[in-house]
Amino acid sequence: MLKIVCPAVSTPDIEVAKPFEKRLIKYVFHDIDGTHSLIRDWVPVMTLVTGAVATYGMFPGSPAEAAKAIAGHSPEEFPEARRFAIESAGLSALTQMEWALRMSRRLDNTSTELNEKIIQAIWQGKERFEDAGESPEDSAELQKQSSELFHVYEILLLEMCRNRNLAAAKLDPAAWQVPGSMEFLQYLYANGVKNYFVTGAVVEYDARGNAAGSMAEEVTALGYEMGSGKLIEKFCGSTWQKKLPKVEIMRQLCQSDNIAPENLLIAGDGRSEIAAAVELGAIALSRLDMTAARQREIHRKLGTNLIIPDYRKIRDILIK
Repeated sequence: MLKIVCPAVSTPDIEVAKPFEKRLIKYVFHDIDGTHSLIRDWVPVMTLVTGAVATYGMFPGSPAEAAKAIAGHSPEEFPEARRFAIESAGLSALTQMEWALRMSRRLDNTSTELNEKIIQAIWQGKERFEDAGESPEDSAELQKQSSELFHVYEILLLEMCRNRNLAAAKLDPAAWQVPGSMEFLQYLYANGVKNYFVTGAVVEYDARGNAAGSMAEEVTALGYEMGSGKLIEKFCGSTWQKKLPKVEIMRQLCQSDNIAPENLLIAGDGRSEIAAAVELGAIALSRLDMTAARQREIHRKLGTNLIIPDYRKIRDILIK
């Protein structure tokens, strides 16, 4: 375990957004994409998929057929969808798909006052609307379409960037990690801190309960060992059909693994993990590029404690 100490002043390497008292850290929940891994250049793909559906409606046919049709467009056509992708970073992909589908209701004037309120709520980072008053039939249909569109998004993500970048990462893992990522995780692990990967992407499992699927393949390619007692203690994520906001996954982990939030650090580049840290009472660490002005603004308003561009200096405030 380690103690984390708040720097007295901000530096180019560590911005103090919200000071905190010294804490004992025993556990760290890490987001993956953009926080540690650079394999998935997801913003252009999210922009393309949500923008196309918001502008033209749900594309017909199988997920593969819809993906092919959407690929005929360009992310540059959809500036509002790009803004949404940046604002919604960290939300469940199913919530992001839901936004596009709700936006498409404007095309035939079927968007209700409630639908418009939910659109705005998603912009603010809300994800649960079961008690909003929509009919069970409407909610079920929206869930079904969101799952179908999620498959379309994943097809295009793999085709447009992930497969190519994964092949490169297998040859040179360090080039596809945020600088200092591996050293930071190894330092935590060596000092008895348990690391958990928590992602909004789908995490599948094999018959023995081991993480499988595309996300697990990426984590393995980057050299992050997973499993009880290993560098990454557990790997948790979303599903194709059921929306799982990160705060719910993290709250469940705290309960199942007897984790006290006062001994927890949460690291991420999306709004949901930072909001979760604030809600749970953990230390929030934002990993954001120096050029990510809007994201930094969002994270400060959410109440993050520290903002770093990478992990090369973070050990300076950790004490054995």
